[in-house]
Amino acid sequence: MQLTGPEIERRMQPTSENQKPDIIIEPYDPNCLGSNSYDLHLDKVLRVYKNTLPNGMKPAIKFDKNSQYSYSMRDWFETPWAYEDYLLRPVNYDIRNPKFLLNPCDEKSHETIDVIIPESGLILNPQIGYLGSTVEYTETRNLFPYIDGKSTLGRNFLLNHHTAGRGDDGFCGQWTLEIKVLYPTVVFPNMRIGQIYYETFIGDRKPYDMNKSSHYNGQRGPTPAAVIAIDNCKKK
Repeated sequence: MQLTGPEIERRMQPTSENQKPDIIIEPYDPNCLGSNSYDLHLDKVLRVYKNTLPNGMKPAIKFDKNSQYSYSMRDWFETPWAYEDYLLRPVNYDIRNPKFLLNPCDEKSHETIDVIIPESGLILNPQIGYLGSTVEYTETRNLFPYIDGKSTLGRNFLLNHHTAGRGDDGFCGQWTLEIKVLYPTVVFPNMRIGQIYYETFIGDRKPYDMNKSSHYNGQRGPTPAAVIAIDNCKKK
């Protein structure tokens, strides 16, 4: 069953002097508490996998509200020569080109560059995936946490996670977001980027922070993918 907003707030109170509460959200603003969720905010650092960024292209464009209706394809490129090369050889900038391959089982694939979102905003590219982070640090115990986008984000075709919206009992850290946009879209630091929900569960606990194989507990900032293991699952 899903917790209501008042129950989320109640579970943020410790049950005894030496026991942590079931839910920790830092920083916490009661104005962000909804009927059955809490609104989360976008931190200012984004990360992009190096190998997915075509040479000569910007990972994003600094937004200028006075120029918002006069941008062109040229603005995605670092120099006029890079733009000319794009016009001559578009295949070199097409994300379907295997040169931009990501290998989930290779650590080198997960090297990143940082992109800072200025207060004035940043325009994201529909061809690029961005790792973002929530401002909020959360801890969850005895509950199942998960995040999702807000209705308004969906209506702007901004996706804040692909498959990693589900958390774990025992997870402690900021939430890494896998951000993708359908159109060039402006984002701002501290904008509301999603909601966190909490559900009860049945069965014995196996807390994430006590699991030696957990990759992301305690994470701060946008955290690149861990290498996916290739297990020997052949039947004996």
